[in-house]
Amino acid sequence: MAPEQAPRTIAWVGGTDGFIRLIDQTQLPTRLEYRDCRTVQEIWEAIRQLRVRGAPAIGVAAAMGVVLGMQGFTDSQRGAYLHKLHEVASYLRTSRPTAVNLFWAVERMERCVRDLSEEKRAPQLTALLLQEALAIEAEDRRTCRAIGEVGAHLIADGQGILTHCNAGGLATADYGTALAVLFRAAELGRRFQVYADETRPLLQGARLTAWELQQRGIDVTLICDSMAAQVMKEGRVQTVIVGADRIAVNGDTANKIGTYGVALLARAHDIPFYVAAPSSTFDLTLPTGDAIPIEQRDPREITHGFGCQTAPEGVNVYNPAFDVTPASLIAGIITERGLIQPVNKETVSALIR
Repeated sequence: MAPEQAPRTIAWVGGTDGFIRLIDQTQLPTRLEYRDCRTVQEIWEAIRQLRVRGAPAIGVAAAMGVVLGMQGFTDSQRGAYLHKLHEVASYLRTSRPTAVNLFWAVERMERCVRDLSEEKRAPQLTALLLQEALAIEAEDRRTCRAIGEVGAHLIADGQGILTHCNAGGLATADYGTALAVLFRAAELGRRFQVYADETRPLLQGARLTAWELQQRGIDVTLICDSMAAQVMKEGRVQTVIVGADRIAVNGDTANKIGTYGVALLARAHDIPFYVAAPSSTFDLTLPTGDAIPIEQRDPREITHGFGCQTAPEGVNVYNPAFDVTPASLIAGIITERGLIQPVNKETVSALIR
């Protein structure tokens, strides 16, 4: 499937009285279904239940969710609009704690009307919010394409590339982050083999990454997470590229659980490990990855995965959704602004301000 033909992960339909239409990623890969969200509660649920996921896509969804939350608000009392906007924004922030793009997008939405609430009426302010949400979506599209351009030179003919979780078009507004590098390399005529980790417990690699790569005609082989070491040992992998949900100022990176283990394996086999992420995924308020909040998810995702019980009743479960890979294990961070290499506080600060 050509990039311009790829289904849109998330879109706003209509004007200020419109709604959000998104691919329900919980139904992939067996069904491509769209879900319409017409209230802020519905988009909150979609983010929380991973119907829409991936840090950039979550940011776009949250920005559009702010518009849903402010639809129909007409109270003209002094400060009423900003008070309601703060309520909506605070509610959306509770949907997921780790992906910093969510917080970045919601703050940007609040900021865009903060100084205009006394001079414009509520419908005008809501129209400005929609304009800002659409701008965030458009910027994400451009950013993903730029990440692909920056990173494509890292992929050579005949390479094997391993990736973990899903950092493709489904995780963004358009083209992906880690997969954008592969999509662009393929467009440039390079031929390579991708190994996609299943990414347990929710199998984003199997359900989403393998599906996206197949759709675009890229050679992909699915493996269990526990097979990565053997595949590396056999010499099948020359590069690892993953996405990110939050990056600290020193380059420590939070990504889907299991990423840290992949980075350790890559180091043991002398394979470069790259992270691809937009500048909005950097959290410059956090000095190191130790301060990144890690989401704990429902134990039933492990004990009753996809509706099938695979563990005894009452067993204790530890289910962090993310782990943090130290900057020392990262060969470079691919951003729309360029490649950060080596990865440390100085190089991050020089490119991301």
